[in-house]
Amino acid sequence: MRAVVFEKFQTFPELKEVERPTPGPGEVLLKVAGSGACHSDVSIYREFTEGAPGAQTPPFVLGHEVSGWVEELGPGVDGVQVGEAFLVYGPIGCGRCAACSRGQDTYCENAATMPYLATGIGRDGGMAEYVRVPVRNLVPLGDADPVAAAPLSDAGLTPYHAIKLALPNLAGGGKFALVIGLGGLGQIAVQILTALTGATVIATDTKPEAMERAAANGAVTVPGGEGQVEAIRAITGGRGVDAAFDFVGATPTIRTAQASMARQGRLTVVGIAGGTAEWSFFTNPYEATITNTYWGTIEDLHEVVAMYRAGQITPQVQRYSLDQALDAYRDLESGKVAGRAVVVPHSA
Repeated sequence: MRAVVFEKFQTFPELKEVERPTPGPGEVLLKVAGSGACHSDVSIYREFTEGAPGAQTPPFVLGHEVSGWVEELGPGVDGVQVGEAFLVYGPIGCGRCAACSRGQDTYCENAATMPYLATGIGRDGGMAEYVRVPVRNLVPLGDADPVAAAPLSDAGLTPYHAIKLALPNLAGGGKFALVIGLGGLGQIAVQILTALTGATVIATDTKPEAMERAAANGAVTVPGGEGQVEAIRAITGGRGVDAAFDFVGATPTIRTAQASMARQGRLTVVGIAGGTAEWSFFTNPYEATITNTYWGTIEDLHEVVAMYRAGQITPQVQRYSLDQALDAYRDLESGKVAGRAVVVPHSA
């Protein structure tokens, strides 16, 4: 079969022929419906070096945002039928620690001893015609479109988990939420916040077209640049936002979020641009929290799919054939992708 393979650190991936996988005990083989191209993939092949924290040893097939139809069952698997559509929960922990028992494989206590982090991150992923995954990691899609659903396994799950943890800050009337960075995750975050809270959602970016889409989904938009913080605080009546979500994670965006916070607010840095935060007692609003999150739980993903099937989340998807998979990554790197690039290996 054909697959997009990460062969070497700091080297662009290759589209090549590889052996079709065979599902082992407790696994299924999926015929891939869609696989999202994510900036994390770009970090894997552009930025990581051998031995760096988080670096996964090549070669392996990319693609950690995956959906597909069951093609074959491995030994001991029951409860799923060939032909059923599923979304794949990417993280794979040890399965026996306290975190994994909660479905929180991203925080596996034995991650350092695991041979990989996730499907598509150290273990062969879904940027291919077929992929094998643990049956435990399947989230049913029913009759929902699996191609459009593919990005939800990261671009939906990651903002959902961050927002779910911040819901106490947004409970009640007169609350304000801030979304910084309106790429694939930020756009879905606006939709999740609108569906789950009564808060006024403020969204900011430097791209007018991104802000237009956020506005269409119910956000009040503020352009990046001079006067950005003042405009955000003016919308809140000067009080500041109760919960902020930074989907960039650069030092300037973290600084903007901090300057926009209300007392007892919560800032969640979701983006991994490597920024740092400055803190002092008299500049941090009293009892305001700065935290971060990573991906989410498998329970969260079930809830994300429920929102998708209910029409509360509509990912913006730009489709590519498997022949165009490398173009998808080039377009992602150059900023040409609106929403999420999804590679569709099998034509309808």
